[in-house]
Amino acid sequence: MSADEAPRDLPRQLTLLDSTMINVGSMIGSGIFIVPATIAMHLQSTVPVILVWIIGGVVSLFGALCMAELGAMMPKAGGQYVYLKNVYGPVWGFLYGWSCFTVIMTASIAAVAVAFATYVGYFIPMDSTAIKSVAIASIVVLTAINCFGTKLGALLQNGMTFVKIAALGTLGTLGFLLSGAPASNFEPLFPAAGLMSMVGPFGLAMMAVLWAYDGWIEITFVAGEVKRPERNIHRSLFLSTMIVVGMYLIGNIGLLYVLSPGGMAQSPLVASDAAAVALGSTGAAFVALAVVVSTLGANNGFVFTAARIYYAMAREGLLFSFLTRIHPRWETPVASLLLQCAWACILIVTGTFDQLITYVVFASWVFYAMSCYAVIILRKRNPQRARPYRTWGYPFTPVLFIVFAAGLVVNTVIESPRDAAIGAGLIVAGLPVYYYWAKKGVREGTTTALDRRGSQ
Repeated sequence: MSADEAPRDLPRQLTLLDSTMINVGSMIGSGIFIVPATIAMHLQSTVPVILVWIIGGVVSLFGALCMAELGAMMPKAGGQYVYLKNVYGPVWGFLYGWSCFTVIMTASIAAVAVAFATYVGYFIPMDSTAIKSVAIASIVVLTAINCFGTKLGALLQNGMTFVKIAALGTLGTLGFLLSGAPASNFEPLFPAAGLMSMVGPFGLAMMAVLWAYDGWIEITFVAGEVKRPERNIHRSLFLSTMIVVGMYLIGNIGLLYVLSPGGMAQSPLVASDAAAVALGSTGAAFVALAVVVSTLGANNGFVFTAARIYYAMAREGLLFSFLTRIHPRWETPVASLLLQCAWACILIVTGTFDQLITYVVFASWVFYAMSCYAVIILRKRNPQRARPYRTWGYPFTPVLFIVFAAGLVVNTVIESPRDAAIGAGLIVAGLPVYYYWAKKGVREGTTTALDRRGSQ
């Protein structure tokens, strides 16, 4: 296929339901089935456990509301890449896209695929080589599905997300209906040493909670394909975050009721143990199946949305030009999807994805903070610019999110200076790559690569 044969841009096909389910499905992965035990271990009492999930949800919602304003203003493929490029200059947009491709998104796809394959192993015993093979096969299949049409990928996402919501709701409510557990399982309500003793543990628990909530930005990556983006982007971000907050609270209250805070803290497979109490011998199988569907749905969201970042970068002359091609029949960025698939599979084969995620997980929060600060910059720089949606609670919403994100980044630097330094090095390694593409664009007459004013 030649570039001339392809459509000029990705068509707008995603409805409000599609957009909401993409975000919900990306947020609900394996975390909610694993993280509650870690949080109970840190906090050891019911009220702080529930409170940390609420605060984590509010922080995620604040970030989503800020992204909603930017997404409605700039409804283009690429999400944060577009916002950072337009506000801070193309080098920052490129470093974000570089980080997403090398680590943030592709390593996440690899990690979730391995989690999927591991839980498939509950039903079909496999060794480590077979697990990697199944993980790679899942990425290839999801990539193929998303190559064959945006609506096909969205329909798959909708179906799996509805199943995930039903599974979480079942896990949370059946505990009350079938376990016969006493209300005293909620005790202790508060830590014996007092709330002030929870400051440090609460911060550690918050990191785990925010990891479970991560994914609330996914729909902005495909904003160029959302119908009526001035209305549907901010609504989908709000609705999806609120749905996930509600489902996580239902799930955790059910777990606390069945197992108690102490029981949760001592249970490495907390969801399986709770399901076993409520459902008997079929409980573990139910949870394993729920995780299989949940991880597959989350990865479909990542595969679907992240490829649009690299497509957007290529359109700016900052990546291979063939990545701009859209299939004339399926109207999808096939080349970008295939390149993403190849790199994620390489990360699985080499087994480097876990360590890479550890190194640069804090980087995503740097970019989150910069994007939220972009809302404030654009309000001052272009006050008359049309804003189909204006961030609720401005300026407190972005300011509080930025302060929170900065605290997480600083804490990472203090607690894990080696990991933070290596992560920063991986990001900075994108600079020579950027200047190569920028100079290449100048030689070929592409000015957008060096236009640091962006398109404010």
